[in-house]
Amino acid sequence: MLFPKLRTKSILLGLLLGLSVLAWQSLLLAKEAPTIIAQPILDNPKAAGPLQTAVIAGGCFWGVQGVFEHVKGVRKVVSGYSGGAKSTAQYETVSSGNTGHAESVEIAFNPAEVSYGELLQIFFSVVHDPTLLNRQGPDKGTQYRSAIFYTDESQKKIAETYVQQLNKSHAFSNNIVTKIDAFKAFYPAEDYHQDFLINNPYYPYIVVNDMPKIENLKRVFPQKYASQPVMVNPK
Repeated sequence: MLFPKLRTKSILLGLLLGLSVLAWQSLLLAKEAPTIIAQPILDNPKAAGPLQTAVIAGGCFWGVQGVFEHVKGVRKVVSGYSGGAKSTAQYETVSSGNTGHAESVEIAFNPAEVSYGELLQIFFSVVHDPTLLNRQGPDKGTQYRSAIFYTDESQKKIAETYVQQLNKSHAFSNNIVTKIDAFKAFYPAEDYHQDFLINNPYYPYIVVNDMPKIENLKRVFPQKYASQPVMVNPK
């Protein structure tokens, strides 16, 4: 069964809604203005090596995946679930908010082109609001929490130091509530979630909540923006 965000009365209704929201997308861009923040004072130096992995959560994974698919140095971004058990890693179950899972993305990146700290800078600045507890945009519940699942001690230290740095500098009007937890497992989401933003740029939820994030990435981080996104399932 398709999940609530994809239920529409008809294809025509969806198209009409898409056209109507496009008319005022410019207003949304102003509303969704990013927070300009400093680079992390602690980061791994860029260096050649095997692909590394970052796992983060910041609201609905459609938009989070969509942003990082447009970041230079990123090779693959998969939407999925992290924080709970394998037996509950399905959309309908995770949506109950009782599984411990967060809608997450697993990012494979080239450490010679983009650093872990740079990914976190984008995460905190344009991907989501890290001061909101268990909610982002219209979505509420622990499955939409802000979280970083570190895969090694280096990532843990970078994430913790960056949060301290941003809080100390009052980069946001409220303190960051992002949870920093040890990575245990990541379970890819159902196929229809993958590349959802790229495949459905005019879907009303995407237009309202996520396309402004792509525009903010392009505007705030032009040197890191890739016009050609990477995809889980290339066309």
